Amino acid sequence: MTTIDTHETGAARPGEPHPHAGVHGYSAQKDAHLKRLRRIEGQIRGLQRMVDEDTYCIDVLTQVSASTKALQSFALSLLEEHLRHCVAAAAEEGGAELDAKVAEATAAIGRLLRS
Repeated sequence: MTTIDTHETGAARPGEPHPHAGVHGYSAQKDAHLKRLRRIEGQIRGLQRMVDEDTYCIDVLTQVSASTKALQSFALSLLEEHLRHCVAAAAEEGGAELDAKVAEATAAIGRLLRS
């Protein structure tokens, strides 16, 4: 399990409010995102069933691949919304806020590429 430096990501420590709490780039699509995540959750549960039922390895791997692609697609959609909303808003402010948002987005892209 990888730990992430909360200072680097801007994430809150447990019990603390998130520093970027409020409306996010994905807020307008929240219902669609939740529906998509529930579908991915169903795929993962399907994987559990397949292993429980001793399904052929290649069939399980095919489902793993489909689940991975679904998560990657979701992440890319979320990243695009972050760029359009959060980074664009920071670009209007300029200065340190823009630099911070670009660094944050770059770090997120790096994590996605490593996964």
